[in-house]
Amino acid sequence: MTDKEQIEALYREMYEAMVRKDATTLNRIHADDFMLTHMTGMHQSKHEYIRAIATGTLNYYSAEHKQMEIKVYGNHATLTGRSRVNATVFGGGRHTWRLQLYFNLVKEYGKWRFTTARASAY
Repeated sequence: MTDKEQIEALYREMYEAMVRKDATTLNRIHADDFMLTHMTGMHQSKHEYIRAIATGTLNYYSAEHKQMEIKVYGNHATLTGRSRVNATVFGGGRHTWRLQLYFNLVKEYGKWRFTTARASAY
């Protein structure tokens, strides 16, 4: 499997884990110092992000992936993913979001992991 194929699979695995509230998988695929910047500008560490999914502060029901742009630079990569995500976030109503996530990734010991993510609408 090429690096681009591995990164695409990781993106899909991330959303599947978010829907299942699978903290074990989310811990594995995100670097320890992972940081998410929400479209509101709020920052969440890996621990805060996974806890929000586990407790239902962030509830994901489904994701339909529309586009992925992946660029690989040796052991570093970027991914811009566009997906239609059905979710309830921070106590709001259930809604389908046109969510774009821009990721930085690093490859360590042959495995890709997300290091940062920045969310926006598209």
